[in-house]
This record gives sequence, structure tokens and C-alpha cells, in this order.
Amino acid sequence: MKVPVKWLKDYVKIDIPGKELGDRLTLSGSKLEEAIVTGDEIQNVVTGKIMKIESHPQADKLVVCQVDIGKEEPIQIITAATNMKEQDIVPVALHDSTLHGGVKIKKGKLRGLMSNGMFCSEEELGIAGDKPVYGLMILKEDTPIGKDIKEVLDMTSTILDFEITSNRPDCLSIIGMARETAATLNESYKIPELDYKPSCSENIQDTLKVEIKDKLCKRYMARGIKDVKIEPSPSWMQERLLEAGVRPINNIVDITNFVMLEIGEPMHAYDVREIKSGTIVVDTAKDGEKFTTLDEEERQLNQDMLTIRDGDRTIGLAGIMGGLNSEIRDDTSSIVFECANFDGTNIRVSSQKLALRTEASGRFEKDLDPNLAEIAMNRACNLVEMLKAGKVMEGTIDVYDEKIEPHSVDVDSNWVNKFLGTEIPKENMVDYLNRLELKTQLKGDILHIDVPTFRGDINIREDVAEEVARIYGYSNVPTTVIESVSTRGGKNPKQKLDDKLVETLISSGLNQSISYSFVSRKVFDKILLPEDSKLRNAIAIKNPLGEDYSIMRTTTLASMMECLGRNYSRKNEIVRLFEIGRVYLPLENGDTLPEEDNIVTIGMYGECDYFNLKGIVENILDTLGIEKISFKRESDNPTFHPGRTAALYVNRKLAGVLGEIHPTVCENYGIDERCYIAELNLDVLYEHADSDKKYRPLPKFPAVSRDLAVLVDDNIMVQEVEDIIRKQGGNILEKVKLFDVYRGKQIESGKKSIAYSISYRAENKTLTDKEVNKVHSKIIRSLEHNLGAQLRQ
Repeated sequence: MKVPVKWLKDYVKIDIPGKELGDRLTLSGSKLEEAIVTGDEIQNVVTGKIMKIESHPQADKLVVCQVDIGKEEPIQIITAATNMKEQDIVPVALHDSTLHGGVKIKKGKLRGLMSNGMFCSEEELGIAGDKPVYGLMILKEDTPIGKDIKEVLDMTSTILDFEITSNRPDCLSIIGMARETAATLNESYKIPELDYKPSCSENIQDTLKVEIKDKLCKRYMARGIKDVKIEPSPSWMQERLLEAGVRPINNIVDITNFVMLEIGEPMHAYDVREIKSGTIVVDTAKDGEKFTTLDEEERQLNQDMLTIRDGDRTIGLAGIMGGLNSEIRDDTSSIVFECANFDGTNIRVSSQKLALRTEASGRFEKDLDPNLAEIAMNRACNLVEMLKAGKVMEGTIDVYDEKIEPHSVDVDSNWVNKFLGTEIPKENMVDYLNRLELKTQLKGDILHIDVPTFRGDINIREDVAEEVARIYGYSNVPTTVIESVSTRGGKNPKQKLDDKLVETLISSGLNQSISYSFVSRKVFDKILLPEDSKLRNAIAIKNPLGEDYSIMRTTTLASMMECLGRNYSRKNEIVRLFEIGRVYLPLENGDTLPEEDNIVTIGMYGECDYFNLKGIVENILDTLGIEKISFKRESDNPTFHPGRTAALYVNRKLAGVLGEIHPTVCENYGIDERCYIAELNLDVLYEHADSDKKYRPLPKFPAVSRDLAVLVDDNIMVQEVEDIIRKQGGNILEKVKLFDVYRGKQIESGKKSIAYSISYRAENKTLTDKEVNKVHSKIIRSLEHNLGAQLRQ
């Protein structure tokens, strides 16, 4: 549910920034998914007055303008626009400015003359809407000069996107969120104007009948509007709709959408000319019936789907979408407003079967309060009157056989405190509940609550305690231990290792990311998997959210590349991410559950290389106490760069791969940077983890250090050299540290110099030079014999 803060301010006083409001509402129980700040991308654009316009001496279609931007000296702008004149005030994008879509503007020469920026149209500022734009945006004559365009046009606003749970359909509206905001901030709120006066003497009850043939429809209201004038809705309404994610169409359709968003009750408008029988019938469809909806798609219905019918002819899918055969047209002169209430389960099942999910179905499937219908209908008629869009007829058709009435709940305030572990005064509880419109009175220690019909989720005392707790503040509720429990739960070994892993990765400078386990088959091509790769054998999901989430992933590489690509597109120059997740590998017997491997994936770009990635992997191995490791060159993985990739082995068992991503893969994800990824199998790592830390006393005897520099072929890996050093060093070898790899003029082509610092130490005595030289010479001979190494002098 997208909630524009500007719209919210129409009903409740808000004196805090939008993002802070989102945080406050999250703490009071409304989960914020995202705070979208519009206008942020427009930077360094100011208002300027055109003082002088002259022809460009080198270009017929260009003019040279001297522009006052409130500084001591005017600036020069060259443009091809023709709709401006001297003394006009226009938006001016200065040097190093940013326009809509991230477009950067720099000063530069046009046909030999300097232009210090550019003039802007509505389109360049991202405020053009659907209408085509011709020429510059000309501002009002009294617009101040040199002011930030965002301030002048009031372009900066915050839109809060909330995840509304299925038990709170009352919050699927601006009014519902205004109520929550008022309760959270301890402010009052107002409901919109609902009053109207019928201005047409005709009565809708004389010309239309409504018949409900199925109990899946709980209520059906209808009102008529005559002398309708179809035209664009006013700018303030279009702005509200656009910010909430709804495209404006015309004044009548916009009114129904506005009311749905504001009140939370979906509405629909029918062209009276298309209700030929004079009777609206609410009934289920005929099995196999074909029907074309407003989106011009023909759909096949079944006998379980509820429809709105003109006699025997379907004109709408109840609670989902209207029909193309009854849409509002430019010449529509009379309409019928529908405001109804339908069974939520039926709407959800029908919506899924038709693969048609709408704003209306998303609300109805959560079982809306039937009493909202009258409020919404009154608001729609009020808006018709306000916009002078038509004349409201006398009378209302309202079929509502089983009216929903408010109910009451009694709760002992002492029990609430005991349940929460708090000491909240009962008078405060009354205040909290009344702020939520849960009308509460004290009867001794008993809270007597009259629950309005829009809060169908309040039925038992625990529900009341939750409402008290969230307004009191979850952060104020003390932590308590459950009584009469002799044992406490703890984390299993895997969970403890997970905690260590996360701590290590965060301390290594990485941020944790989370992605879906569902992906598209298209990702296999994006990461260059061959057609015969086993990883293409993925488990298909029977009811996917869409093609992009149609299979269970068999590799996390695509998910990490998606994250890196998203960050790169948003101009994040340095990114360090990790994800702990799973891959799902089908077994040969397709009837059994897949094998689920636990994977840690590390992804990074910007000011890093392979060795930064390898260092993080070594941090993980050190934290987990894994010793028997080796890195081997990996050139067969098509996703990675063949010369800058290694496979990790733990006790000779493959544990993962790390390296630079293939440039083509980076290009497929829109990244013009070198990317580095490690995909490690946690099941293998945890199998060989040793978390026991053993104390080792400080050594009593001194160490002896030797430097070793050898020339080897360029294709020999450092790992091979280190393996030989460790094997031949025996018990007195304490530490091997690589400190230099050199290729250059002093070394013949095809060779490289590798230099190590080697420490020798014995636990029971001081080593002599003779003892150290013997082992050191043995290492050199073995390198010469096995790798053809040459000792550098």
C-alpha cells in the first residue's frame, strides 16, 4: 500500500520527516517496506530569467541566451528551444546538475560558444505525466530567481510503501493509515467531506433494479449520475493518484479510484446505456462463458466465479474488473456507481484462476467491512458535486440483508499488564484504545470496548493487549522470562556457526543481502551456463508469482549478480555483499524432495581484486578452524574469468569457487566493472569446522627467519609452491608468508619471481643455523626438482 505523505497530511497533522514517520509507524505495528523520496534525483537546477536572446553566429537553429540566476553575473546558455522570450523565467540546469532519469548535465561548447548548462522542460524534470511536451517549461512571472526548482515546484515528497497484513484491511486506505498515524503521534485526524445534495429530481429506483442471486455478495449499493461531463480530473487529484501508483484516466474513473485509495472500498462505474435490461443481477457465471475485461483480454469463466450481469449478459467480474462492454466512454452522459461487498475467499480464488490481480481484488480478498460501502458512495457523490462532473440522482439502491453490527469485548486491565509484563495505568490503556477508535470505557478495572465493524480482527483479550502494547511502544515492554519452565532453548551447532560466519563477514566490511530462492530460467543464459549443464535442471514452481520467479535456483551466482547490477545501476561505486541462502538440486528420482545445499555467496566490485576476495574467504576458513585447504586453478567454469578463478578444496573435497566474473556476464547485468564472487558450500565447510580453541603458550625459544625468492614458470600457481614448502619444512616450519610476486624487465618472458618469508622454530630447543639450513636447502631442491624453480640470488 503506497501512502503519499502529502495526501496523509490532508487528514492528520504531521510535523516530522516522511522517513521518520515511516519508522514511527513501523514501531506501532505498520510494517514499512520502503520510503520513496521523489525529486531527490533532481540536483543543481534553479530558476533563471532570460535577459537577452541572440542568434548563434555558427548555427541557424541555435540561440544564445544570457540568463540571470541570482548571481552577480549572468550565465550563458545555448538552446534550440523556440517557445521562450526575453524576461521569461525557466528552469536552468547548471554545470554538474542531474535531471530525471539520472541524466548528468555538464558545461561545454556548442558550435564554438560556451553553454554553462541547459534549459529544462517538464519532461526533463520528470513532471510531464502522460502528455507530450513541446518546448521549455515557462514559469510564472512572479517566480523568484535563483531558487532551487524543487522548492519552487514543491517536487520533493515522500511515499511510504507499507506491507498490510491480511487481518488489517482497514489499513488498505489513506484514511486507515491516517487513523494509525494519529494514534501513533497522539494527534487527531479528520475524515473527508461526505455531504452532497442530489441535484437531479429523477430517482434511480424508478429506472434500475438490483437482484442478488448468490450469498457470495453481502451488499450491493447503486446510485445514478446524470448529465455527466467526461473530462480530465483536476491536477490535485491526478497528483494524488500518480503518487499512489494509479494512472489518471478521466474524472469519473479517477473518482472511483480516488475513493478506493482514500476510503479503502473499491467502486465501479457503468455506462447506463449498456444496462439494457434495466436490472443488475449479481450471480455466478456460466461454465465456459467467455468475457472480455477492461484490459481487452478475453477470459474464460466458470460457474464458481461471481459476476455482475445485465440480465443474462455479463458486464463485470465481481470485485475484480469491469467489462469492456460497459466502460466509461468520452460520450457517456449517464452512469451508475456500484459500491458492493463480496466474499473474500471467492474473489481470491477467482483472481488466481484468471491470473488477474487488481487493486480491487487485493482489497476484497481480505474481507472488507460491508459498512464501508455507504461511506465510499457518499464520498464519490461528494466528489462528483465538487468537480461538477454530473448531477447526482435522488434515491439509493441498497441490498444489505445481513447487516454487520459492532460488537463489544471486556478485558481486565490487570490481566493486560500481567500478560505484557508491564505496569501501564488503566487510564492510559483507555487513551490508547480510544486513539484507535476502539471506543473504551472503564468499569472498575474492566476495559469495556465497543469494537467498530472495520476492526473485525479484535475479538479476544489477546487482541486488545496487542493494541495496547503497540501504542504503548513495543520498545517499552520489558523482557521477561517465562515462568514454570525448567529449561531454556538454545542455538544448535549450525546456528552458532552461522552467527560466527555473519560476524566474520560483517567485520570484513561486507553487508548482508537477501534474495528470493525463486529465479527465471533466463538467468542460466545470463551467467553463460552451457546447455548440457546439470544446473539447468531446476524445479519448476506450480503457481509462480511470474516468469521471473518460476523455478527454484540451482546456483546463487545469478542472485548475487542481480544484486550487484542493481547497486551499479544506482551509482553505488563500491559494493561489498554477502548472502547466506540455499540452492535446490533435483535428485535423479524426481518424486522425492530436492537436495538443499546451504551456500554463502560473496560479491564485490569497486577498488578490489581477486586477492581481496581470497582474503575474505581465508578469514572465513580461519574463523571456522579449517586447516586442510587448498586452492586450485579453475578454468572450466563459464561464469568466471578462466585465468582469475580458483576452486576451494577442504580435505580434498570441493567446497566452492571464487574469482573474477567473466566480462560477458558482467555486461549481461549492465555492469562496466570487474566483479568478484565466491560461492562456497557451507555444508562442506561446517563438516570440517573445528570451533574448539586450544590454548597455546607463548614460545620459549626464538624463531629463525629465511627469505626465499625463486623463478618459476608463469603458469605455476602460488599454491603449488606453498604446498611444497609446507611439506618439506617438517615440524620446525612455523609460518610461510608470500610478500612479493614480480614480472618485469629483469625476468625473462614467461617467468615470474615469487618471494616468501619463512619462519622456523622448535618447541623444545633453540635451532642452530645448520639445522635450519638443512631444511631450507631441502625445500629449494624440492622446488627445483618438482617445479623447475630457479633460486634468485
